[in-house]
Amino acid sequence: MADESVAGGVTVPDTKLAREATQLVRDETSDLIYHHSRRVYLFGALQGRRRDIGFDPELLYIGAMFHDLGLGTRFHGSGRRFEVDGADEARRFLRDHDVPEDSIRRVWTAIALHTTPGVPEFMEPEVALVTAGVEYDVLGIGYDDIAPADRAAVVALHPRPDFKRRILDAFTEGIRDKPETTFGNVKADVLEHYVPGFERGDFVRTILESPWPE
Repeated sequence: MADESVAGGVTVPDTKLAREATQLVRDETSDLIYHHSRRVYLFGALQGRRRDIGFDPELLYIGAMFHDLGLGTRFHGSGRRFEVDGADEARRFLRDHDVPEDSIRRVWTAIALHTTPGVPEFMEPEVALVTAGVEYDVLGIGYDDIAPADRAAVVALHPRPDFKRRILDAFTEGIRDKPETTFGNVKADVLEHYVPGFERGDFVRTILESPWPE
């Protein structure tokens, strides 16, 4: 079956790898995360077209689909950043499908860095565009860069009812049990707002209270 255009000439890859990734995410995540992940791919791809950036649609799709997998219940006790949990799951999936290591590295990096602003945009296209898709769908960064008709087509296919509140709930539940993993990253803001008693790490205090004498 040929890839079907969704918006702005962007298609969802119709390959065995993409179909199996979709099924895995469907089986392991909520409708909220599934629809968000698909939008991240589509908005990232639209940004890539707008910026005239060449990218591998299949790798971008895998990165987008796995980027929030680490928020799932089975990772709550991992003690690691949810981004790394998702990146490692994507790496296992891709190795099981004999994908080349350089492609796996791109996908792993795209997922691991998707909440680290100011870095991915200078890296490989797939890394840059997963973050661009996340920032578009969650933060509205570059909102007017995508044509209203294309934006509406994506949201019609993958609706976002009450998305702002629900994604914040998902972030909170995904990292509540491992608050130490938020040190130095944006998810500390989530726990500060939604988890009573949470104390964010302080980089300056960490330096001043280190065991070094001076």
